[in-house]
Amino acid sequence: MPSAKTGVTDETPSWSLRLAAEFHAADERAIALARMLSADQVNWKPRPGEWSIGQCLAHLSAGNELYLDAISASLEDHPRMVVGQITPGRLSQWFIERYVAPPSPQMKRATAPGKIAPAPWIDPTILDRFLQTNQRAREVIREASDCDVNRIRFRNPFVPLVRFTVGTGLEILSQHERRHLLQAERVRASAGFPPV
Repeated sequence: MPSAKTGVTDETPSWSLRLAAEFHAADERAIALARMLSADQVNWKPRPGEWSIGQCLAHLSAGNELYLDAISASLEDHPRMVVGQITPGRLSQWFIERYVAPPSPQMKRATAPGKIAPAPWIDPTILDRFLQTNQRAREVIREASDCDVNRIRFRNPFVPLVRFTVGTGLEILSQHERRHLLQAERVRASAGFPPV
């Protein structure tokens, strides 16, 4: 029987618990980072051409919304089959490591697709939007937890010819958040950040 608060049952797969915890941790990081910041602080940039805290959160929110819409639509009318772990294919793993995960020497810097490129000025309420998209991510994770996330595919909202598995898509969202929350934390720790 599921817990009324979490929806967790004895059959909840470990990947589902892990990803839900990762999105919860991302919420905590974003709250610690952006709660109570003024509009000037949310929009402050260390250098021209770099993103502000608000732009990082806006980029993540927009990406989450597009991916979650596509993933959720792919889950409709699929037979139920629980899998214990997400197993991205070789190409998917390469994509995550090369373009999405937190920075490393192997990582290639990418330009944000136009659909999720942040505006020059971001309202401080962006934190609420970000938290709402993470709540939706946890709902989609619960919805997908009794599906074969290693077989069901969704159409990539940025490159329609590319189809990722649902599991890969959820991994991409979590890793993408880690990457840009780290970027936003570096902005806040920069010399010259307006006093809180």
